Amino acid sequence: MNKIFLKSYINEYFQKMDNGDIRVGKWIYKIFKIIVEGIQDEKWFYDEKKAKKAIKFVENFCHHSKGRSDLIKLELWQKAIVSCIFGIVKENGLRQFREVIIIVARKNGKSLFASAIMAYMAFLDNEYGAELYCLAPKLEQANIVFDNFYQTVSKEDELLSLCKKRRSDIYIEKTNTIIKPLAFSDKKSDGLNPHCAVCDEIAAWAGQNGLRMYEVIKSALGARLQPILLSISTAGYVNDSIYDELMIRATAFLNGSSEETQLLPFLYMIDDIELWDSIEELEKSNPNLGISVSKDYLLEEIRIAKGSLSKKAEFITKYCNIKQNSSHAWLTFDLVDQAGKKDFTLNDFKNCYAVGGIDLSQTTDLTCASIVIERNGEEYIFSQFFMPKNKLQELIELDKVPYDIYVKQGFLTLSGENYVDYKDVKAWFDMLKTEYRILACRTGYDRYSAQYLIDDMSNKGYRMDDVIQGWNLAPIIREFEGKLKDGTIHVGKNNLLKSHLLNVALKHESDNQKFKPVKMKATDHIDGFVSIIDALTVKSKYYNEIKFLIRNERSS
Repeated sequence: MNKIFLKSYINEYFQKMDNGDIRVGKWIYKIFKIIVEGIQDEKWFYDEKKAKKAIKFVENFCHHSKGRSDLIKLELWQKAIVSCIFGIVKENGLRQFREVIIIVARKNGKSLFASAIMAYMAFLDNEYGAELYCLAPKLEQANIVFDNFYQTVSKEDELLSLCKKRRSDIYIEKTNTIIKPLAFSDKKSDGLNPHCAVCDEIAAWAGQNGLRMYEVIKSALGARLQPILLSISTAGYVNDSIYDELMIRATAFLNGSSEETQLLPFLYMIDDIELWDSIEELEKSNPNLGISVSKDYLLEEIRIAKGSLSKKAEFITKYCNIKQNSSHAWLTFDLVDQAGKKDFTLNDFKNCYAVGGIDLSQTTDLTCASIVIERNGEEYIFSQFFMPKNKLQELIELDKVPYDIYVKQGFLTLSGENYVDYKDVKAWFDMLKTEYRILACRTGYDRYSAQYLIDDMSNKGYRMDDVIQGWNLAPIIREFEGKLKDGTIHVGKNNLLKSHLLNVALKHESDNQKFKPVKMKATDHIDGFVSIIDALTVKSKYYNEIKFLIRNERSS
């Protein structure tokens, strides 16, 4: 590895995590592991001068703005983040990352930190005509980072002499640069050309308005060579917001199941909600513990939280950084890929008993049927997908998935013209029984599935059972994850099924540890996963009745 990088703050921080000197959560460990391995593999490069230039500027020109006015002294975690933002570059020397997310608990100095990053980009980033925006749903919130910025630099005569504070912005004449607070408005967003935008407290950006504003600003970055969109927040309470969207994208990237290359997420949060009142666990969500937030303060907040359910929920959200009803990417690429290493076919399981699952989500889209066969304590999964014939080309273009290849490989059946013909689903189970003598002892289905299919299969002797979808599936999903990690679940070479597993996010309820599966994005498909969980649910429910059959000890 580059000797200069070995001495960097990035590597120092990572090594201290690795040897236990600094306690961090899994997401922070993963992002720095990705950065370090990217340097090793020359996926990107480290520019020491650019990293140190940004750090020196902050520590020599930026001041505290509340309670004290001395110069900011960056902690190791902050120096490492600044080094990642400004020091990790492409082969052409331009910054690698343009979308930065910093999620950190309350009282860890995130607004001041964001203001300092913004100040560097305003004064020393060599971008003539730069536009820098502080964004929030309301102008009052947007003004927090904006005022921090002004207070931070106004203590330095050299910087203050370059600034002209106008009614609605700050102007730097030498570089024709403006710094401005901005509240949500589609009209005001037209024509923006940001070099830097700070999105403050994104967990409070509600609904479609917040999502739209973020996308407008993100798309406006395209005219700049190396812009930065910096989102900062503590966890919050708003559901289906840009925070949820960014968390899903971030955790997918950190899990290795995303192909994004310009996203840089720093997610400081605890790992184990059962340890919400442990100071050691809270170090993971409070990197400035003992500096801007004291242990005594947190201990007192913990005592208050233990006496009130509402205060406990607030503490878990704001100091543990675990959002109420938050969604995180679930399975890593490596874990799913490992489950597909073993090659097997239906011929290997003739005369076996199985459990089945059916997800009939939409008749005009994908439908999936699966069976799970146990042998020698391990489980083998076969999944068959169904799609209307006339939808094939449309869905290839819409989903960016090579469905035509999956048809040729036999994993996808074209069924019906414009709607899936559910008779083909039953025919698949019939084929298993007649050609391979594989019988599903029980078959689970979503209770909202087409009743005529369920009735038809029941009349033909299939033992059908409805599976309630929702928070109640958490134990089955957790068991499935454990078996994947143990290497006892196999999905074969079905890459369409693998993609459905990687599309799953888990939506958590922080107060009781429940979770349910959701799509990573609205356009994603998870039908294959749902059909497997339906199968495993009926296996668990009826295990005592069917265990001597589904173990397949005679057929092994």
